Amino acid sequence: MPHNRRMPSLHPYDHLTPDVVLDALAMVGLHGDGRLTALSSYENRVYQVALEGAHAGVREVVVKFYRPGRWSEAQILEEHAFARELMEAEIPVIGPLVLDGRTLHQHAGFAFAVCPRRGGRAPELEDMDVLEWIGRFLGRIHSVGAQSPFVHRPALDVRSFGVESRDWLLVHNMIPLDVQAAWQAQCDIALEKIAAKCHSTLASGGFSPEFAQIRLHGDCHPGNILWTPADRPGPGPHFVDMDDARTGPAVQDLWMLLSGERRQRTQQLSALLDGYEQFHSFDRRELALIEPLRTLRLIHYSAWLARRWADPIFPINFPWFGSSDYWQGQLHMLEEQIEAMEEDALNA
Repeated sequence: MPHNRRMPSLHPYDHLTPDVVLDALAMVGLHGDGRLTALSSYENRVYQVALEGAHAGVREVVVKFYRPGRWSEAQILEEHAFARELMEAEIPVIGPLVLDGRTLHQHAGFAFAVCPRRGGRAPELEDMDVLEWIGRFLGRIHSVGAQSPFVHRPALDVRSFGVESRDWLLVHNMIPLDVQAAWQAQCDIALEKIAAKCHSTLASGGFSPEFAQIRLHGDCHPGNILWTPADRPGPGPHFVDMDDARTGPAVQDLWMLLSGERRQRTQQLSALLDGYEQFHSFDRRELALIEPLRTLRLIHYSAWLARRWADPIFPINFPWFGSSDYWQGQLHMLEEQIEAMEEDALNA
């Protein structure tokens, strides 16, 4: 565990028992039959619940209890409104159900939302046809996202993801002393390069206005896309978990679907954009932001783990976090990302 952190005896989620989950559903007119499964989620708590009877044709629901203090009610409702807007445009986004005229509910000190359960598997990203299909829907998502801005939800920027993450880790002494100076030096270099690639400065913290800022899914990694095979009803990708929806450059929703050597990533990007540009234009200048965005996520991820360490689920699932070996690994990845940011951008 981080060398200066002690785990507290109680966390708000310790009060979220199965009875509380079922009582919350009953409060909005949904009655579970006792079959309740905790789904993989760290930021929030998410449960799949079978209902006693169908509700509007839905027999199983997924209920998400938002992490207390992370988002304001206005920010959550803006996420819900964006999801509903996408659904109304017939884009396969799994958004919250409207129950008692609302999408956001309160019970036992928790804000929660209920979605229909949607089955699916991880998309086969080595299949170019699959990537093109995903790209088409991402283009449609961004076409809607570009129509109006978020008012309450934050932007993806260098300051909040990079500078503030670095500073928080250092102020709270989260990095062992044998690694701290080297890590800070490389992080500082990386942040300066990120700002330069964004045509910005660390003082301003944002992206240059030349990069269009639109409403995004925000965390569009393969785990947040459920794939239904072509021989089943509703084939293709279904996008879930809009919890990190925010304003940013369009490429943020593309780069996490790229992996492998440069040649592979170029092919994957070409397939994505072949589909994407059928529905929304893409500014090729944003390709220069891929490695800076990857580096920001690397820095932000460590700060996210450290900030959540008081939640008992984090030490259980990330026992390797905080050791000197972990931070040596982060140092090496920062060095690799600094080199990657010096390379020419992908060209699709």
